[in-house]
Amino acid sequence: MRSFRWFGAALLLVLFTVAPASAGQHDYLALGDSVAFGYRPPAVTPPSAYFDASNFAGYPELYSPNVTNASCPGETTASMITPGAQSNGCENSVGSPFGYRTLYPLHVDYSGTQLAFAVRFLDTHPRTRLVTIDIGANDLFVCRQTTPDQCTGASFPAALQRISRNLTTIFATLRGEARYRHDLVLVSYYALDYRDPAAVAQVQALNATLTGPTLRFGGVVADGFGAFQEASRSTGGDPCAAGLLIALPTGGCDVHPTAKGHALLAGAVEEAVAKGHRHAA
Repeated sequence: MRSFRWFGAALLLVLFTVAPASAGQHDYLALGDSVAFGYRPPAVTPPSAYFDASNFAGYPELYSPNVTNASCPGETTASMITPGAQSNGCENSVGSPFGYRTLYPLHVDYSGTQLAFAVRFLDTHPRTRLVTIDIGANDLFVCRQTTPDQCTGASFPAALQRISRNLTTIFATLRGEARYRHDLVLVSYYALDYRDPAAVAQVQALNATLTGPTLRFGGVVADGFGAFQEASRSTGGDPCAAGLLIALPTGGCDVHPTAKGHALLAGAVEEAVAKGHRHAA
């Protein structure tokens, strides 16, 4: 998720770090886009910081120190599956062959797609007990940049259908080819402004689209949307004023979470994992 202000969302100190006792006993694979990556925009980040991925930490690192974080800023559901597919700044950008991964290191050095890496990782790390994913927001950024109606008319439901098909492919590959049978958690996107009914409706439509395949493949949803909404109540529904989004020197906020925002998403993952275990019991 790179620039999401039109959409109202994003596919998570003295701040708390959520680290369940079991988290360090098994491998944890995090997949997704810039939210999982822990991306921070250039307005608040020295240029040199991008050359060392350890300068960035997202909700996966807060949830467990034993994480392999394969996320890529700007990843779409299509580029996660298919080499060379259009992303929103992972391996390429609209109108450009360059993306984040072209210029800077990720948390994990791998060739090929993120999904192909996930399959290899799960095959060689049979102790993996958790896979999290946030994905889909960048598909809509691409839709906005490449459609005449800027993804506000008929192209919007069409984009949601593509996201659903692609996420189904991703989960089918994890459960099938990779034979992964343990916890699978989708982190839902938060709204940038809960006071904006139109923007909230759009992110809810995206989250609903993501939820369907998740449940069909035995996964659970970490309620990032609800976590940000609840934490924004004291500011009238403004996550920026609540300190959940990165403040910009020019005023307002970026679309990416602060450490406080990531802690909320890590907490949502913890709740989702516990919920999945209760249902399985």
